[in-house]
Amino acid sequence: MAGSKQLEQTSKSIGSSAHMITTARVPADKPVRIAFSLNETEDDDAPENSFALAFPELDQQLQPLPPCHDSTESMQVYKQHCKIAEEYHEVKKEIALLEERKKELIARLEQVEKESMDAAQLAKEYAELTEENRTLKLAQTQCVEQLEKLRIQYQKRQGSS
Repeated sequence: MAGSKQLEQTSKSIGSSAHMITTARVPADKPVRIAFSLNETEDDDAPENSFALAFPELDQQLQPLPPCHDSTESMQVYKQHCKIAEEYHEVKKEIALLEERKKELIARLEQVEKESMDAAQLAKEYAELTEENRTLKLAQTQCVEQLEKLRIQYQKRQGSS
């Protein structure tokens, strides 16, 4: 609000015969307000291209064309174009924020998928190791039984000799 008062004061201090647009650098997250006079007299100090710098972030083909100062309709079209340019800037800013959010969500999704794959891999390894453990226990039991049979046979041989 203070910025618009400053712009209004700046345009008033220029005088009622001013045709020059008054702009101020504002952060990208602040709306841009443009002040200008609709008087039909010309100011020799105002450069013709002062309107072209109203929206420096816009592509050249999207820049509002300077209005014809003798035509109220031209000034209204210029104001409308400036408003549309401001809305366009806001939409571009929102798109950039949404694209950043999309990147964050994709990174989070990839992390969740990786963790899910890790969990699935660990579950698979656990199942394989459990099966291997069961097989080894069975083999151990068979070896213990075979060893016991061999001891019995050895003792019988020792006893018969």
